[in-house]
Amino acid sequence: QVQLVESGGGLVQAGGSLTLSCAASGRTFSSYAMGWFRQAPGKEREFVAAISWTGGRRYYADAGKGRFTISRNNAKITVYLQMNSLKPEDTAVYYCNADPLETVVANTGGDYWGQGTQVTVSS
Repeated sequence: QVQLVESGGGLVQAGGSLTLSCAASGRTFSSYAMGWFRQAPGKEREFVAAISWTGGRRYYADAGKGRFTISRNNAKITVYLQMNSLKPEDTAVYYCNADPLETVVANTGGDYWGQGTQVTVSS
């Protein structure tokens, strides 16, 4: 069974930091590109960051550049999103995504999604 399980969300004050994790199981996700998307209330889901299966290429949406860092550990088949200098507008449900093609993950997202983890940033 294919699973992507996110963790690490929570409530944080503006300016604070959080690190999200996404653990993959059920397929050879170590060879998949992986990424993060988010969806705020009343808004469409949007791309946040993506990383190639080797970890050598990383992609960021403008909203997170300079503040967010995506990384992965293929031995653990886990992808991370380190978020610093958080703002209230970062409040959303954050979803993990995986696909064989990084161009897919870096745009609309591939077929495999996690259940999401809530991030709330208070002002």
